[in-house]
Amino acid sequence: MKTDIPYNQLMDLEWRRQESNRKAQAYSRCVIALATVATVLLAATALYNILTQKGPSSHPTPSSSLHVGQGESCSDPCKIILLESIPEGLEFNSSTANPSIYQAWLNLMSEARSSIDIASFYWTLTNKDTGTHHPTAYQGETVLKELAKLSGQLSVRIAVNTPPESQPQGDLRLLNDSGADIRTVNMRQLTTGVLHTKFWVVDKKHIYIGSANMDWRSLTQVKELGVVVYNCSCLAADLGKIFEAYWFLGESQSIPSPWPTSFSTLYNKDTPLQLALNDTPSSVYLSSSPPSFCAAGRTPDLQSILSVMDDAQSFIYIAVMNYLPTMEFSHPKRYWEDIDTQLRRVAYERQVKVRLLISCWGSTQPVMLSFLKSLASVYDFKTKLDIQVRLFVVPASPEQKEIPFARVNHNKYMVTDKVAYIGTSNWSGDYFVHTAGSALVVNQTASQSQEPTVQSQLRAVFERDWSSDYSTPVTQHTNLKNIC
Repeated sequence: MKTDIPYNQLMDLEWRRQESNRKAQAYSRCVIALATVATVLLAATALYNILTQKGPSSHPTPSSSLHVGQGESCSDPCKIILLESIPEGLEFNSSTANPSIYQAWLNLMSEARSSIDIASFYWTLTNKDTGTHHPTAYQGETVLKELAKLSGQLSVRIAVNTPPESQPQGDLRLLNDSGADIRTVNMRQLTTGVLHTKFWVVDKKHIYIGSANMDWRSLTQVKELGVVVYNCSCLAADLGKIFEAYWFLGESQSIPSPWPTSFSTLYNKDTPLQLALNDTPSSVYLSSSPPSFCAAGRTPDLQSILSVMDDAQSFIYIAVMNYLPTMEFSHPKRYWEDIDTQLRRVAYERQVKVRLLISCWGSTQPVMLSFLKSLASVYDFKTKLDIQVRLFVVPASPEQKEIPFARVNHNKYMVTDKVAYIGTSNWSGDYFVHTAGSALVVNQTASQSQEPTVQSQLRAVFERDWSSDYSTPVTQHTNLKNIC
């Protein structure tokens, strides 16, 4: 037989091929054996961790406690409390009531031993800005007095939106003179937006986040909602990273890309922090806006909202001051459909019940009602399309009407059959694209506890407000002048 390769070379090639196959088979057996050993070791380690698990401590557990698709666990004894500011004269025929934001701020200051970090939009805790000398301003004045006292005793840092010249700055000057360290963040230069966030981090283990500004009206003349979380260093450390981003921007006045790894987080919508809130198993994370402020791992606020809606199975309840599918402050005008489209989609595709409770007051834009009427029209009993919209009006006496920027439902939250979302942003495009905001997202569906969940408490607040005498259904004939 004639070949192009000598016979002895063919035999040599065949021997090498067979030898290669033998080595490959041996290698495969070795890999399988090693994988088996590794699996046994991992199982043994997991069993050891379970058997030797310790009680609550002040520090998160090591990274070896990561759960696939769940995130890192935390053994802190975290206590969460839903808070409200109910305006003077607003009364409900309901047993649903929550502790006040004012009292929570006083408690946080009394608990403080080393540090208080506050991210804020503006400061008007006295009513010098209004010239009204309203007696209910005493709550804001008390907060300012106590914070000024603490500024000389421990570390007080304030990150605040760069105030325009027309805005009162007496509170900030007082705090600065008392020892507080203040940095202004020039959001107009950075993103064309504002620093709209409202949160506290105390001693790196207690936090407050919610709709209330550092404004006396937010305690007695404006309806607000937020939460305080005590003894939760793992969550406080993560919110602290968002504060440190503002603090960094207040000095650098430029946005890093990418952000240094010290600002990164492990906790997001895909891998939330696992902890016990009020002894209830919870999955928790913090979202932030705008996206340019989000370091690696941080879920942008808009993505958080869309994700919460996407996970809802039976209902979505939303209470926000403003709802506009537009870039509210952009010129020329620009439509922005992200949230609006998602609501229509889940209502149509999955027959999720959608309720929106939107504020109606002197500053309500007429165009908002047009968009709300459009949403409200997506209702058909026969096809089970169920989107309903109501306007909430905070009543005001003639004297209260004289107080500027007051008597409004300033809430910014969403609750579904699974999740409680408590944020700091109004719902129009600018707040998610250009403006700095943040939110706490809590899922307690794994709860077997008798304790009420954050979700159930938030739902009770929404249903109380929705069915109250202060809410009015939006129909095609609704006229703002007749309601607001």
